[in-house]
Amino acid sequence: MKYTYTAVFTPEKNGLYSVTFPDIQGCYTSGNDMADAIYMAQDVLCLTIFDLEQDKKSIPAASKPQDIKITEGQFTSVIAVDTETYRRYYENKSVKKTLTIPMWLNERAERANINFSGTLQEALKMQLQIHESQTDVCM
Repeated sequence: MKYTYTAVFTPEKNGLYSVTFPDIQGCYTSGNDMADAIYMAQDVLCLTIFDLEQDKKSIPAASKPQDIKITEGQFTSVIAVDTETYRRYYENKSVKKTLTIPMWLNERAERANINFSGTLQEALKMQLQIHESQTDVCM
């Protein structure tokens, strides 16, 4: 699933940035500079939502960016993550499935040295319209 939430960035005196997500309790991080803070924000948001999905807990609704209250010196940015991409990357453990096909098809596939697991995976991805073009885990 793809999600977007508004993050609140707070510049710290030592050059760091603190990042919070007002819509998600306990979802916060920091970064050494702006680029690091954005990366860390994506990471913590993705992991937090992924954990909620795994625990079958409700995902909080995202507020409109203009509704997020900030104080002087703070600023906001919308952070987008994709937990499905994360799931494919980290939950790549294989599971055994038993299936039934006609004997003639099995014999012909074996003679052609067909990889049954690979063929089934490709067919399922095509059927489910899963594209593996994204390279970043949470984005």
